[in-house]
Amino acid sequence: MAKSGGYLTTHVLDTARGRPAAGLSVDLYRIEGETRRHLRSLSTNSDGRTDSPILPETAFATGIYELVFHAGAYLDAIETTSAPPRFLDVIPIRFGIGDPAAHYHVPLLLSPFGYSTYRGS
Repeated sequence: MAKSGGYLTTHVLDTARGRPAAGLSVDLYRIEGETRRHLRSLSTNSDGRTDSPILPETAFATGIYELVFHAGAYLDAIETTSAPPRFLDVIPIRFGIGDPAAHYHVPLLLSPFGYSTYRGS
């Protein structure tokens, strides 16, 4: 597990409303074999970003991680109409960090019936 100057961020955009997804809860896990270890819980601010890196430089390490976006709770909070059960609820995104000096950015584009992600900059 090499450590260096990298860090991890996210940005959640509500594509149905055309604005940042404020108040969306995000959990970060490190995957080690069959073990899923919770590292951190954060919430997005008014710009759809967390106030600090999800995985700051001091804790950054190569490996497999999972971001869990609590989309259902966010959609309920903004009173998006959807018959139960909600189509999207919890969105897990598992990804690898291989460069210990890089900035990894994992954005989420969200609507009540779909989402997409990519490695951002």
